Amino acid sequence: MALQAYSNFCEIFMSASQQITGQPASKNPPAAKPSIEIAEFWTLLREEAQRIASGEPTLIALVDDVILSRDSAAAALGARLARRLAREDMPRSIMEPLLYGVFERHPSIVDCAMRDLLAIHERDPACFSPLEPLLFFKGFLALTTYRVSHQLWQDDRRWLALYLQSVASEAFAVDIHPAARIGCGILLDHATSFVVGETAIIEDDVSILHEVTLGGTGKETGDRHPIIRSGVLLGAGAKILGRVEIGTGAKVGAGSVVLNDVPPHTTVAGVPAIIVGEATEANPAIEMNQHLDCRGMI
Repeated sequence: MALQAYSNFCEIFMSASQQITGQPASKNPPAAKPSIEIAEFWTLLREEAQRIASGEPTLIALVDDVILSRDSAAAALGARLARRLAREDMPRSIMEPLLYGVFERHPSIVDCAMRDLLAIHERDPACFSPLEPLLFFKGFLALTTYRVSHQLWQDDRRWLALYLQSVASEAFAVDIHPAARIGCGILLDHATSFVVGETAIIEDDVSILHEVTLGGTGKETGDRHPIIRSGVLLGAGAKILGRVEIGTGAKVGAGSVVLNDVPPHTTVAGVPAIIVGEATEANPAIEMNQHLDCRGMI
């Protein structure tokens, strides 16, 4: 029953996964479209939470607090993040209303978070339910915390945005500057030691493994961090430095150091990275094939 429910979920949301009201990080944003059906997604998440509560009584307190006692996806996101981020200098009684308020005022953030859940479930073979990342995956939780801090940065509440960045770094070992621009449908797999600089741009539908750095090269001001176009796959430990552009549908091999632009639909690897082949997939971020086809290139 659970498998069938989520099979139905994928059919519903695959067609709607591009219908996000928030402004994407893409240089060519699409025309505005209706929001995805968050209410229907929320119903499916609640059904899965009820199955967890029935089958694993030791997790009842968690799923009840985060899902079953909540009346919306925004409330659930606020509760889950508050459980992970609250501390002595900002207890849950303050943290949770802050987060929930941002989600309520900016529903496009919730839309993006739901697209992130869907992306993880579709691309990560170890993820058997879209509820799993909401409860357990620090990559998703860190990215959603960034989305809140980015909105606060845009609202000129920069001290609070930087506070959330700091807390997220401590809680999740992920450091994303709140001024960075990140699209929707992002898979941040494992996430440990993921670092994103202030002027970095990540477009929609990108997959990123752990220990990736989107860093600068010492320039003090202006655009100094990478641009990651849609459909890109960044392998574990890849370092992309400076205002370089990773073209649409490109693939960066694990452990590579990228110092120059990468053309669309090519594969780079090495230190420093060089072109070693073409990306054999139309969309490496979705296919998640980390094999490097170097025949005839090196």
